[in-house]
Amino acid sequence: MDFRKGEIIAIDKPYRMSSFGALAHVRYLLSKKLGFKVKIGHAGTLDPLATGVLVLCTGKCTKQIEQLQTHTKEYTATLQLGATTASYDKEHSVNHTFPTEHITRELVEEVLKQFVGEIQQVPPTYSAVKVNGDRSYALRRAGEEVQLKPKTVRVDEIELTDYNDEKKTASIRVVCGKGTYIRSLARDIGRALDSGAFLTALRRTKAGSFSVENCIDFDHFQEWLDAQEIEDSLANS
Repeated sequence: MDFRKGEIIAIDKPYRMSSFGALAHVRYLLSKKLGFKVKIGHAGTLDPLATGVLVLCTGKCTKQIEQLQTHTKEYTATLQLGATTASYDKEHSVNHTFPTEHITRELVEEVLKQFVGEIQQVPPTYSAVKVNGDRSYALRRAGEEVQLKPKTVRVDEIELTDYNDEKKTASIRVVCGKGTYIRSLARDIGRALDSGAFLTALRRTKAGSFSVENCIDFDHFQEWLDAQEIEDSLANS
């Protein structure tokens, strides 16, 4: 492998770690091993509370990041119905509760059909979306009100994989295009059910040709790296 010339790899990002934190750790291990500061970037952020496929590009492959970000992604997610939070996930505590007595598995399956195709979606205000040059989440944390405009996003597939009527939880699998926020999807599903919903779990299972089954285990990245045959295009030139 030639990390200077450029490699595209994928790691399984751990829970409660930012994408930048995961990338910084990989950069540190690569740079220590290779003896120079490795240029590295990621192709699509994952929220700290999400796990799964994080595609990393090194060296000259960083030029491909923009194109890689357009690739289709697949997620599995669990929604808690009947309540909402400010961030649409577990990062914030419940701020409103709603009736759920009317919700059935059949109703959830019917509602999910509304979200297939090109849809209008307002991103979460607790996100990295920029508002006049500032990150939306930074404005929210500073106590400011933020209004974001809807964006057109694409959902190719959405299916209900599990439903617990007693706990009012729903697990879904989503195949979608660039810029789709699964947290916003959870919020909108809750509203479409005349209730509320927020994410309790999110895992990116595929990103383009990478799937979670063939990702590098983040906690064992050093062992993976030690097993690779390393080349350096600069040393050979």
